[in-house]
Amino acid sequence: MAAEQCRDLWKPMSDFYYKLRTLTRQHQSLQELRTSLSNQLHAQEHSMLTVKEVVSQLKQLIAKIDKQIEAMENAIAAQIQSNPMVTKKVADVCVIKGLGLHTVAVIIAETNGFALFKNGPQLISYSGYDVVENQSGNRKGKTKISKKGNSHIRRALHLPAFNVVRYEVAQFANLYYRTLERHGIKMKSYVAVQKKLLLMIYTIWKKDKQYNCKIHLGKSTRDKELETSSRHDFAKNKLEEV
Repeated sequence: MAAEQCRDLWKPMSDFYYKLRTLTRQHQSLQELRTSLSNQLHAQEHSMLTVKEVVSQLKQLIAKIDKQIEAMENAIAAQIQSNPMVTKKVADVCVIKGLGLHTVAVIIAETNGFALFKNGPQLISYSGYDVVENQSGNRKGKTKISKKGNSHIRRALHLPAFNVVRYEVAQFANLYYRTLERHGIKMKSYVAVQKKLLLMIYTIWKKDKQYNCKIHLGKSTRDKELETSSRHDFAKNKLEEV
């Protein structure tokens, strides 16, 4: 089967990206642990009977984890800076307003610098953003993303999707308002933004060119006017509802 389909030989992840992936996953583990401890602290401080010893320990643990998180963020930045080529590519991607170094670090670490991907659809499927439909026979249900791919990538893109829309980055804000006007589900529109953001990062990385809003917009003036008009109409409708 391998000979018939001409599959590429398997290659292990490079040492650089393996270390970067270990650092980013440790950072995520620390963040999750901090959230858990913060929830425990909140429960203790608002319980019927507050135990001072437990509260004190929880605060000390949170303070210690905060220092470890900061150390891990510095280690991630140092790892990226140790490779001039990666440093340049990351800087080119981070020109997108609302997208930070840590998000890009997670994505390139989980994909081995996009080494295994030949096109965008492969990356989308790997990340769990491919669309599936719940259907049986003649019945057709709602479509949704599969979520069967790499959860670390989806987690990393969650907040940046909010940021690029809030900062009115043209491509992503237009997509958000256009899809929101169509189905009215905010989270579904933000997922569409995440998917587009991932493809944008992949394109910039592969082409080795800095992000440029005017070049990557890729729409006619008429399309831009229509999208801007729809956003204004959407905002107007929301104000009327209020």
